[in-house]
Amino acid sequence: MPAIQPADLSGVARIGSLDLVEAADRPVQSIADAPKMLEGAGFEVRRAFAEIDLSLADPFLLLDHMGAVEYAPGEAKGAPDHPHRGFETVTYMMDGELEHRDSNGGGGVITDGATQWMTAGAGIVHSEMPTESLFATGGLFHGVQLWVNLPSKEKWTPPQYQDLEAGQVSLLASEDGGALVRLIAGELGEHRGPGSTHTPITYAHASVSPGARLRLPWRKDFNALVYILAGRGSAGPERQPIREGQLAVMGAGDAVTVFGDESMEGPSPTLEMLVLGGLPIKEQIAWYGPFVMNTREELVEAFQDYQAGRMGSIPAKRQDS
Repeated sequence: MPAIQPADLSGVARIGSLDLVEAADRPVQSIADAPKMLEGAGFEVRRAFAEIDLSLADPFLLLDHMGAVEYAPGEAKGAPDHPHRGFETVTYMMDGELEHRDSNGGGGVITDGATQWMTAGAGIVHSEMPTESLFATGGLFHGVQLWVNLPSKEKWTPPQYQDLEAGQVSLLASEDGGALVRLIAGELGEHRGPGSTHTPITYAHASVSPGARLRLPWRKDFNALVYILAGRGSAGPERQPIREGQLAVMGAGDAVTVFGDESMEGPSPTLEMLVLGGLPIKEQIAWYGPFVMNTREELVEAFQDYQAGRMGSIPAKRQDS
């Protein structure tokens, strides 16, 4: 890691300093550990939002950090066929391979910096499994899955799928070249990522060199979260220490600032982190398992529709013309 790392940042667009001249740095509101738990067919994840008030993450619902883990041959696990309704899943792979299939006909291999963006909307069945190659030979596996809520008026959107290849992300560098940002979705100043979102968000993966500072312009009406994938550093103007497996909830302001420690412990030579935020939906949530709706009645309907096969199956059945 990271999957996308230009050898030379001289040709990479800079994050404009003009966007930050009068920006107020967001302070750290809290830092929480991401507890480890089992998911899918038994693979370990760190659940980044487990120890915070979920309203602080709105419009996000869940952030699972998968790995980094070195699988031996035959060890790799995934998430077999399961349904979703009412939100979007965003799977970003930094190392290793994951194969997506769904009942809407979407699918493909997510690997080395690619992102799979699935809008479950009105309902879909999908699976995310290690490729035959990864299962047979083993290897490094490292990725994250983010759940993005949909407002009530869009929960019945027809299922959609976006396959964002690694080379499509917008690459940006800090003014001094000490940090690289891969913008997957949303905006950072005048720059925009390739992901098409129903809910206004910004989602980026950043690498910060030892001793460097990354300062990002951030919309005032968005919340802001920083999750550390690897390495150690500090966040906010007060330089609150933060390390791998921790989430920083940032307070009000219009800039997010993170510093890399002068030296890094562990296998990563840089501070690796996700920076994400969005416009809170502020609606009632009814959530059970793979369905996120607004009322209990809608949850019951989701389970009935799934059990009746109305969300489809894998492989997707062709519709008669």
